[in-house]
Amino acid sequence: MDSLSGVGVLDKAMGLLAAVEVKPRSLAELVVATGLSRPTAHRLAVALEHHGLLRRDHAGRFCLGLRLIGLGHEAAKAVPVWAAARPALAWLHEQTGESVQLFVRDGDARVCVESIESSRELRTIVPVGARLPMDRGSAGHVLGGAPGEWVASVGEREQGVASVSAPVQDARGEVVAAVSLSGPIERLSHTPGERYGAEVVAAADRIERATGAASAGQQSGAD
Repeated sequence: MDSLSGVGVLDKAMGLLAAVEVKPRSLAELVVATGLSRPTAHRLAVALEHHGLLRRDHAGRFCLGLRLIGLGHEAAKAVPVWAAARPALAWLHEQTGESVQLFVRDGDARVCVESIESSRELRTIVPVGARLPMDRGSAGHVLGGAPGEWVASVGEREQGVASVSAPVQDARGEVVAAVSLSGPIERLSHTPGERYGAEVVAAADRIERATGAASAGQQSGAD
């Protein structure tokens, strides 16, 4: 396993978590998925289990630990727009039938913090927590400061996929998130912005209003 951070044991532990994020795995399956030796995989998995980051299911397979639920909620609090975005994303999904996501910037990447998949057989799947590049895809361009009410991309990050995204701004006018709608080019066409730009912008406006209302309510409560 290649080291990403320069701290080998941490990278190996994260590799184990990533492996069970996909599905519960036995120790033998962890060894195959991570490339770690059996003793190393077992030692790290048991250590993560002690810390609540892994647990065992009824079949004895390793899966994500329940402590991650609390950590996830605490992490979400650092992204106030996340809670306000969920109703707006549900509305956008209902209006279009396509997959929708909310992205925020994290360093030199963008992270999906909310995602609703289309129910259609051919659809775009972007899991929550996915880290994607900033220089490819409409949401990356929005978070990177591209001008305009919306930005569209066609086959830029993934062949056969089109998307259109709109910025979510805070009270100071700074872009804090990007609402994105994505799907196969054959449905969204080569001009996805002309087809769905207005709806995506409307969803972003809904999030901005909800975020502003929540902030006003918190301020009123503090007063």
